[in-house]
Amino acid sequence: MATSGTAIFNPDFGEIAEEAYERIGIELRTGYQFASARRSLNIMAQEWQNRGINLWTVESGTVAIVANTATYTLPADTIDIIEHQLRDGSGASQTDYTLTRISVSTYAQQTNKLVTGRPLQIYVDRKRDAPQVTLWPVPDSSYTLAYWRMRRIQDVGAGGANTIDVPSRFIPCLVAGLAYHLAVKNPSSADRVAFLKGEYEEQFRMAAEEDRERATTSFVPYSSW
Repeated sequence: MATSGTAIFNPDFGEIAEEAYERIGIELRTGYQFASARRSLNIMAQEWQNRGINLWTVESGTVAIVANTATYTLPADTIDIIEHQLRDGSGASQTDYTLTRISVSTYAQQTNKLVTGRPLQIYVDRKRDAPQVTLWPVPDSSYTLAYWRMRRIQDVGAGGANTIDVPSRFIPCLVAGLAYHLAVKNPSSADRVAFLKGEYEEQFRMAAEEDRERATTSFVPYSSW
C-alpha cells in the first residue's frame, strides 16, 4: 500500500476543540462551548509561558540607541530577553560588546546613574504592559541594542479556522491540555479530571524534552588567579 506522501497535518482550532470535547465525553454543539474552549486555550497558552522557554517563540530584534537616553521599551508581546549585546558600528566593521544583566537592587545601588559612556550593564524591568530596558552607563553615542527575546504565544483568534501558534510536535500536548481544562469546567466529566491531568502533564513533558537546544554546551571553571 502506498503512503500519502504528505506530512502536513495541522488541525485548526475547530478540530482541536472537537477532539478535546470528545475526550471528555461531550459533543461540541453550541457556540458557548466553542467560546469556552477558545478562552481555555488562550489561558493555557499563557500557562505555557510560565513553564519555561518555548523555542518557537524565541526571535531576534534590535533597538536603536541614542546618546543620553538610557531607557527603552521593548515590543508589548515580549515576555523577557534571553540574550543581549551592545552593537557599535554596522556592516563588516560592526562590533558586539557584552552587556551584563543586573538586578533592580544592583542598578539602584549605582552611585551615579547619570554617568555617560559605552554601556556595560543592562537592567530589564518586566513591566505589565511592555518590558523596559535601562542601560548603564548612559549611552554617550549612538549604538544598537541587539537581543533575542521570548514573545507571547499568539491568541487563538475569532472563528475556528485559525491554526494555533505552536509547532506540530506540540499538538498532542495542546489537545490533552485543552481536554483537561474543559473537564475541570464540566461537572459531568469530573471523573475524568485526574486521568486527563496526568495525560496532559505526560504529553507536556515529552514535548518540552524534545523542544530543547541541541548545540554542544561547555562549562569552563572560572578562576580569578
